[in-house]
Amino acid sequence: MHSIYRAIDGLNEAIGRVVAWLTLGMVLFQFVVVLQRYIFSIGSLYMQESIVYMHGILIMLAAGYTYLHNGHVRVDITYREASQRKKDWIDLIGNLVFLIPVCYIIWWSAWPNVESSWATKEGSTESSGIPYKYLLKSTVLVFALLLGLQAVSAAIKSVLRLMGHTVHDPYANEEAH
Repeated sequence: MHSIYRAIDGLNEAIGRVVAWLTLGMVLFQFVVVLQRYIFSIGSLYMQESIVYMHGILIMLAAGYTYLHNGHVRVDITYREASQRKKDWIDLIGNLVFLIPVCYIIWWSAWPNVESSWATKEGSTESSGIPYKYLLKSTVLVFALLLGLQAVSAAIKSVLRLMGHTVHDPYANEEAH
């Protein structure tokens, strides 16, 4: 079980580090769009849409990475002050009862739309836009998969700790674990 959570954590860590570079791309592209528009009076829908694509890809593909690093907002007001055992129970139940089923529902409900988009090779609604909307829509499935896998990893770590095993978790926030 240790190798499973380590593999999942490593996958989300690697993907998160790669897609983080899209933030630099978004800033540079936005800078170019502003220069083109206000200095040279040139507009580029392709460039504008590319910023939206990069933003969407970043959010969708980095969700598992964010969860790995405990970066999502917690609503549970008792979690911070709880013992490690209680945190593990909260994490285990939350992942098994809420997050994994939600990831499955997202996958299941997005699949027909993504499949249809691929069948028609759906592109931008604008003639000069990006012709790969089907690829952008596919990131919803990748989002559900990566976040669901990270939920499985977190559940495995909780089970192992509840069973008294030591969990090597180099990505955990010091306050969280």
